[in-house]
Amino acid sequence: MIFERSLIREFSLVALAVVAVLLALILTRLLILLLGKAAGGEVLPEAVIGLIAFGVLAYMPVLLSIAAFVAVLLTLTRSFRDSEMTVWFTSGLSIAAWVKPVLRFALPMAVVCAVLSLAIAPWSESQSREYRRLLESRDEVSAVTPGVFRESRQADRVFFVDKLSERDDVVNNVFVQSTHGGRLGVMVAQKGFIETAENGDRFVVLVNGRRYEGAPGTLDYRTVDFDRYLLRIEPKEAKKDATPPAKALGTLELLGDPTPHNIAELHWRVALPFSVLLMALFAVPLSFVNPRTGRSWNLVLAVLAYALYNNLLSIFQAWTAQGKVPTWVGLWPVHFAVVALLAWLLSRQMVSRRWFMPGR
Repeated sequence: MIFERSLIREFSLVALAVVAVLLALILTRLLILLLGKAAGGEVLPEAVIGLIAFGVLAYMPVLLSIAAFVAVLLTLTRSFRDSEMTVWFTSGLSIAAWVKPVLRFALPMAVVCAVLSLAIAPWSESQSREYRRLLESRDEVSAVTPGVFRESRQADRVFFVDKLSERDDVVNNVFVQSTHGGRLGVMVAQKGFIETAENGDRFVVLVNGRRYEGAPGTLDYRTVDFDRYLLRIEPKEAKKDATPPAKALGTLELLGDPTPHNIAELHWRVALPFSVLLMALFAVPLSFVNPRTGRSWNLVLAVLAYALYNNLLSIFQAWTAQGKVPTWVGLWPVHFAVVALLAWLLSRQMVSRRWFMPGR
């Protein structure tokens, strides 16, 4: 019990540290990406936090798999380097004795990963796409950011506002360039705001400004001063995806529509919790440190093994979606190969360490 408790406690502490580091990296990447889009007017500033939360939930299943693998690998590697393994071996434990505490540590993480992979991550992906769809359906005026030139989707208008006034619904120093019937119009106004008519139409109201209108390359220009000028905002209806991607579909929806792409996505979701268990167990033989070959070769080998495993899962998922692999086979050959290799490595290390057993 002392042996198992000490291992599980150290596994948990290392896993928490790994999750914290990886989560910080993911949050930093998403924050930089979304803040850049918010500065360009592609994303509303108030939407950044929601999109970051959806993105983190989508990354969590893979993150848990990495955390379980790294936690077991680093903990057992440290035990080998500090000669703790020698003490455990001479006390009568074999390398197989590490399987039970590793499973006790990895099984709860695999259950959490299964819930995230099968339910929460697809919901997060669908909500993120819906959120982005609603943002893209905004009219061009709603996307205007102070200090940034913003072009309309029809490429016939360019908006620019200098700054916001004390009231959030009024902007100062407005510039609008529009093209209509081959004539170029430029308007500058002291203030501007949004007004909704009784029939529901929305207008940009420019106050105290001037309009220049003419054909480029000619002298046919006219100037008009105005106290109030209205520009109608063309409404844009939010369009739903005709065929949402498999990542955005729920698990029951994938089962209800068993196309190759949907079955491949279902295999991937099931593979993630399995990868938590398999990679945690695979870290046991990979943690062996041979003092004659250096202290870091096992870590290099472990990184290569994990990368190869994940790449093979992605390859088989793509082959399943393309019909090159039968849907009932899916990603299971990769799992079976890892199980066979794991059994061989454990049996090989058990045979090579029999001299540690009492009476030898």
